[in-house]
Amino acid sequence: MKLFDRDLSWLSFNYRVLMEAMDENVPLLERLKFIAIYSSNLDEFFRVRVANIRNLVKMDKKKINKHIEFEPKELLKEIHQEVKEQLEVYGATFREIIKELKKKGIFICTSLSEIPSDFKLDLLHFFKTKVLGRLAIIDTGKTKELFLNNQAIYHVIKLRSGDTKIVNIPSESLGRFFKKRHESSTYFIFLDDIIRLHLDIVFPNEDVEECLAIKLNRDADLQIDDEYVGNLIKKIEKQIQKRNLGAPSRFLFDAKMSSMLLDLLTEKLDLQLDDNTPGGRYHNLNDLFEITTADTSLTYTSLPPIVVKELQESRSILKKIEEKEILLYFPYHSYDYILQFFNEAAIDPEVEEINVTFYRIAKKSIIGEARINAAKNGKKVSVFMEVKARFDEKNNLEWAERLREAGAKIIFSLPGLKVHAKVALVKKQNIMYGFFGTGNLNEKTSETYADLGLLSTNAAITQELSRVFLHLLTRYTPPEFNHLIVSQFGAFEKFSSLIDREIRHAEAGKKASIIVKVNNLQERELIGKLYESSNKGVDLKLIVRSICCMVPQKPIKIKRIVDRYLEHARVFYFFNDGQPEMYLGSADWMNRNLHRRIEVCFPIYDDDMKQDILTILKFQWQDDQKGVWINTKLANKRAKKEYQVRAQMATYQFLKGQYG
Repeated sequence: MKLFDRDLSWLSFNYRVLMEAMDENVPLLERLKFIAIYSSNLDEFFRVRVANIRNLVKMDKKKINKHIEFEPKELLKEIHQEVKEQLEVYGATFREIIKELKKKGIFICTSLSEIPSDFKLDLLHFFKTKVLGRLAIIDTGKTKELFLNNQAIYHVIKLRSGDTKIVNIPSESLGRFFKKRHESSTYFIFLDDIIRLHLDIVFPNEDVEECLAIKLNRDADLQIDDEYVGNLIKKIEKQIQKRNLGAPSRFLFDAKMSSMLLDLLTEKLDLQLDDNTPGGRYHNLNDLFEITTADTSLTYTSLPPIVVKELQESRSILKKIEEKEILLYFPYHSYDYILQFFNEAAIDPEVEEINVTFYRIAKKSIIGEARINAAKNGKKVSVFMEVKARFDEKNNLEWAERLREAGAKIIFSLPGLKVHAKVALVKKQNIMYGFFGTGNLNEKTSETYADLGLLSTNAAITQELSRVFLHLLTRYTPPEFNHLIVSQFGAFEKFSSLIDREIRHAEAGKKASIIVKVNNLQERELIGKLYESSNKGVDLKLIVRSICCMVPQKPIKIKRIVDRYLEHARVFYFFNDGQPEMYLGSADWMNRNLHRRIEVCFPIYDDDMKQDILTILKFQWQDDQKGVWINTKLANKRAKKEYQVRAQMATYQFLKGQYG
């Protein structure tokens, strides 16, 4: 069975992100945003995936051959070659965007000569009052080994005296850009260049021969032993602190750096030659997010959230849910309805208990505040806080402590697995209200992540959700789930059986159809079943945003969509001989999601809801504006212009017609 490598597949997805930055039909500041997204994505890729592959290279080959299906050294070479080619396109695209922004009066200065001389005194004042006291200078001659913070940016400075110094660029506290209006234009000046302009103050009586940007990515993946003993929270906190101590995964340096200076840094930082990656004048271009709202005329037109009139006018959302299930589509619908759900539950005198899972909680979370107030109001509040959500561990821990202080019961990560389910359960004496989502309970990410959320009092699914929470609270082993699909409790087997049923229908000469929409498709056995189903005549429609290890082959086609919102919903549809079954949920079809996490997928029983979701999936399958086909070489092939459909805009208009 032929499969794509998961990491090369991910790089293909990130190139699709870059394609949005390249697209002249995308507003200029949105193109700049995609430049920032690409940079941020690639950074995390090196900190996590590349770091892990490098670790495999160091291991005994005999020990790893039984467990992996690739040669780590060869894969690293392929990754570096692909990234090198992509970065050439990235640099050219960034320069083109800067050029076009100048025509619109937005100047991102990329050299000292582009900074107006009129700014001289303002920049001097800013440097002396805001920057100078935040600079830390490392003398390379006085240390055998250098230490650079993970992901931080620095200048390496070669002085004529022969000394080499390293100076931090304190963007984490000051921001990356100095913004100033000048005549009818707006200028953005890199903090890096403000420091360059004033090196005579930092190094008086010295001549600077080289001043070049450097940055070190380190292994930032948390390695928590699945068989841990003792206090997991202390282990997590300790590992967060260790992130800065991880092994190097990529050393970025300005390509203009002399070989002598590069050799010095390679030695001092204890790097391998493979660690060294030449780059441009500036690193951490994810900081360009600071500029992307500079002129709203150069961004996408805002889409006002669609009002659900019956919810907007209702004084009680809980009563509305009792009348019928409510399915919301974010960010097309306002997330305020979810906030109302939790806020009302916090004060309703009949509510006795509230259970909720958090994977990535917002830093300023209204849902979190409502949980605190619910506990203070005497409700029994239980919160499962996933403290192994990569790069969100610290924020999750801080919220957990606040909730605990308010009286909520906090349950932390389970041994050997993550809890990735997006669910909540509100209990009264005689009724339960469930929230079932495809995305995090996070009002901030709901503005840009395209997700679905179901509010329901259907006893069949709320009772089974209650079993999920009982398992999280007590490690109770629930009986078989008949409605929900729950990872760790037969999810893989259930999805397999649903595919097998479509195969049987196709073999019997009946119409058979499967639609799978996920972020990632990697689980080998399910991919094998999808191949088999296609060979037996099942009509397959696969919409995969990111990692896709399945290789398209006639008649199998795989669609990828990247647009203004991040496609994040997971949808599974099975025709079932004219009695369709549809599930939504948090689980991608990856090994980790189906075998090493707690995930919850939930059924859609309402026929009108099913039809609405199918309509949206049709838009996505027909998308020839932002949709591409993944080809046999992992390239993103633009869809032939047949339908003139842009799925996200079509979805907005469709829902506006349904609810507006």
